[in-house]
Amino acid sequence: MTATPRRRFLQWMSVVLGTVAASAAGVPILGFLFGPPARRRPERWRSVGAVDDFRVGETVEVRFPNAAPVPWAGETAVTAAWLQRKRADEFVAFALNCTHLGCPVRWVSDARLFFCPCHGGVFYEDGAVAAGPPQRALSQYPVRVDQGRVLIQTSALPL
Repeated sequence: MTATPRRRFLQWMSVVLGTVAASAAGVPILGFLFGPPARRRPERWRSVGAVDDFRVGETVEVRFPNAAPVPWAGETAVTAAWLQRKRADEFVAFALNCTHLGCPVRWVSDARLFFCPCHGGVFYEDGAVAAGPPQRALSQYPVRVDQGRVLIQTSALPL
């Protein structure tokens, strides 16, 4: 028995459509495997204020330009961190975002804790998890003091 013209046409269309679907799925995979290496995230040291602007034992929010702003970034062209002055020459900077789902945490100075309003995450003053769903401590930015200025090394959001 020979296949009817209609059956042959449907077989041919199945092969063509299958090839198109496989190509559509395969092109991104090949691009990932053989494409250029991923770009490094830009990192820049940003000044967040003079050393004398911060008191020992205090945690404050500091704002600075995003490390990788795009022309249409709007408000996200500026980001923030929680900066603590531990001693006269020691600073620690924590990311503003919770490690659970990225919601902004807030510092409650009376309790000396960071609170995430989204799912009840709580972090100790040193950024370690105190309670709630977060599994990791708050991310930290590298901090240094240079010529009387406090500098934070910024990068893309550290979630």
